Amino acid sequence: MQRQELGVFLRHRRELLRPSDVGLVAGGRRRAAGLRRDEVAVLADMSTDYYERIEQGRGPRPSPSMLGAIARALRLTLDEREHIYLLAGHEAPPRHYSLGYADAGLMCVLDALAPAVPALISDDLSNVVAQNPLNVALLGPIARAQGRARNSLWRWFTDGELRSRYLADQHDTLGREYVADLRVTLGRRHEDEAVRSLVAELSAASAEFREVWARQEVAVRRTTRKVLIHPEVGRLDLECDAVVSPPSGQRLVLFRPQPGSGAGERLEMLAVLGTQTFPESSRSR
Repeated sequence: MQRQELGVFLRHRRELLRPSDVGLVAGGRRRAAGLRRDEVAVLADMSTDYYERIEQGRGPRPSPSMLGAIARALRLTLDEREHIYLLAGHEAPPRHYSLGYADAGLMCVLDALAPAVPALISDDLSNVVAQNPLNVALLGPIARAQGRARNSLWRWFTDGELRSRYLADQHDTLGREYVADLRVTLGRRHEDEAVRSLVAELSAASAEFREVWARQEVAVRRTTRKVLIHPEVGRLDLECDAVVSPPSGQRLVLFRPQPGSGAGERLEMLAVLGTQTFPESSRSR
């Protein structure tokens, strides 16, 4: 591990960022340009002391998942992400592996959409790696969950509470769309253990998944119409559009209101309510 070089690189990238670049409000006078260390720590979901020690070249070697979180917080490009893995003495992961990392270009769009449009970023296995605040208010803090709980497809087939938020007559269609998209990913990454493990675990956990998987349907998810019943603002008729980043294969998923449905006004209400409708127990699942 090249501790000093890693610390210098992270500090340089931190000082290049302004709060507005990462969706934060600057607030008052700042003694120096760039983000503060505590702001990076919040964005990376780690303690300020832990991040400070890494940047100062005196901390333990960060794990690959920690490096992914730091890369996401600092909006690093894929090349820069690979660089910090090598400096930390780890083999750089393949570019389609998220490890908590979100594509830097998509993160910029996610931040820009934050005030009015719920949006999330997922990888090609449906692991949610980032959400803006309005998306958290809509769906709960999926990106902060652990293990399979961060995977939209896994939650769809195993989480009855999640499915209850969607109209029942949509369940079959949405499930088939999820599975058809997963089969596309399997075709692209047929020797990848991460894909095969997800299919195997879903097959073991859900009879419905096994039945849908056996249909051999193949289709990329691009635009999906969804109707959610939110506990605070009621029915939301939404169009979900997926925008793919070619370098990483990750997707920015936008939840925009269907015209004339009243969903736009309800999303404005949801922006005011924030994340208070999701108790702590829901956030840790």
